Amino acid sequence: MAIRLRKSYKFAIRSSLLITIFLAGLFTAFLIYKEQMDWSFIVLFALACFVVSFTILQIRVERFIYRRVKKIYDDVSLLESSTFSSKPVTTDMKTLTQEIEKFAEDRKIEIDTLKIREEYRKDFLGNVSHELKTPLFTVQGYILTLLDGAMNDKKIREKYLERANKGVERLIYIVKDLDLITKLEVGGLKLDREDFDIIELIQNVFDLLEMRAAKKEISLTFDMEYINPIYVNADREKIQQVVSNLLVNSIKYGHQNGTTEVSVENLIKNKVIIRVTDNGEGIPKEHIPRLFERFYRIDQSGSRKEGGSGLGLSIVKHIIEAHDEKIYVESEEDVGSEFSFTLEKSENKLA
Repeated sequence: MAIRLRKSYKFAIRSSLLITIFLAGLFTAFLIYKEQMDWSFIVLFALACFVVSFTILQIRVERFIYRRVKKIYDDVSLLESSTFSSKPVTTDMKTLTQEIEKFAEDRKIEIDTLKIREEYRKDFLGNVSHELKTPLFTVQGYILTLLDGAMNDKKIREKYLERANKGVERLIYIVKDLDLITKLEVGGLKLDREDFDIIELIQNVFDLLEMRAAKKEISLTFDMEYINPIYVNADREKIQQVVSNLLVNSIKYGHQNGTTEVSVENLIKNKVIIRVTDNGEGIPKEHIPRLFERFYRIDQSGSRKEGGSGLGLSIVKHIIEAHDEKIYVESEEDVGSEFSFTLEKSENKLA
């Protein structure tokens, strides 16, 4: 792209005027001293001084200052070609100052973002290490015990092999969830959209989790009786995973004899919003902004009273965003939480 010069004449004009006034004043004094006063000659002299001064100064600005300003542009362009090198080179100091300040502000934001990402990377690696080493050490412990002689006892052998197998299953579960998130993040997971009844899907998840909820005496219910089906257009399998993950979380952190209620409401003409509300432990406000991060734990002690890969909410967020939809969360400690997400209604079933 050819470099364009945006000329600024202010400096040259003002400087030329000052030089002209000074020389014209001297020349007038000289004529008065020689008693040869001629105003027309003075005006011509002043014009000549102005033209010569302006020409010399402007050439110096363009050749001397321009070269140095261009070097600044070139140096900065090495750091960020997309925002600086495409701009025209200018000798206007005000414009140059504004562009340099904007560049500095953009770099500051970029550096702050990189620092946040670095902290996130450290947290993520620490959490991955924690999640993987627990089942790995468990499996290793059982195998070493068997190798030390416990395998000779049939009952112990079977029990320890079963426990080691559970550890391996947990590892597989974590790896599968990580693989799913990676595909969602890079857009490598194709959504198989179809029209289906969201009420029927939620009821199916209720049935699948009935035994799990019964252990904590938690009731899974709709907010009302839905007589007519509500059809949405989405990936049925992925949305079932979303509903399942949200309900599993509500059971995990719900109080004994608690309730988890699901509602499906019209949002706008072509959207519905699905709300999953419980009366469980609730989430402290400071944790809500990071709730959907991979492996992020509200309980920082590292204990694992409840199972799971620690990736459930992150998967939920990625699936919903892959549908170009939104997910929301509201929560209050010791009161409960509400997770909600939007879906597109089926075009063939719009009311």
